[in-house]
Amino acid sequence: MAYQNGLKLRLGFVNSVGQQKGVDSLIVTDMITLARNAAMSDAVLLSGDEDLRVGVQQAQEYGVRVHLVGIKPARGSQSIFLMQEADATYEWEEADISPFLSIRSGESSNTALEPPASAPVPTNVADKLGEVARLIANDVQESELSSLAVLIRSTKQIPKPLDGRLLARARAATGHDLDSKEKRRLRDLFLIACETRVAAGAIATVLPDL
Repeated sequence: MAYQNGLKLRLGFVNSVGQQKGVDSLIVTDMITLARNAAMSDAVLLSGDEDLRVGVQQAQEYGVRVHLVGIKPARGSQSIFLMQEADATYEWEEADISPFLSIRSGESSNTALEPPASAPVPTNVADKLGEVARLIANDVQESELSSLAVLIRSTKQIPKPLDGRLLARARAATGHDLDSKEKRRLRDLFLIACETRVAAGAIATVLPDL
């Protein structure tokens, strides 16, 4: 791919555990450099990583319009702050990308590590996730609670710092890294806990003291 005409491939580096690192900083550098040199008027960014927000801000200061693209369902994986920063946001559906992109199925060595999509979260784990969700929800300032619940409900995404706290506390409570089903369950329970607090506060305001 790196040898194709008109294409610059940014690979970063691979760390000791096989994770690719440094690509975000290279993209940010490219955006700023191209914007500063008036080498582009518009940038199309296919990502959801909040670390790219500074590149978006800097490019915009040089008059570049940044278009943020996600592949459906993208709203749960794109940073809401990155979305707010972009000049325009788009969510491509399967019909948009199928003419030039397809998924190739294949066997994976770690397939057996993930439970089937229909498998329920074990009861003891679900109880721990519920307790974690309630604890973190109780830490939210009451003045911010209602707007947070509305934000999560509308964007299908928990703000990144808060989501990180949720996952870290759940990891400590369960003793393992959560799989995708457990993460979804935890986030759903957190929203429920927030909305329960909002409802309880509304009832306390309406009902007179007995």
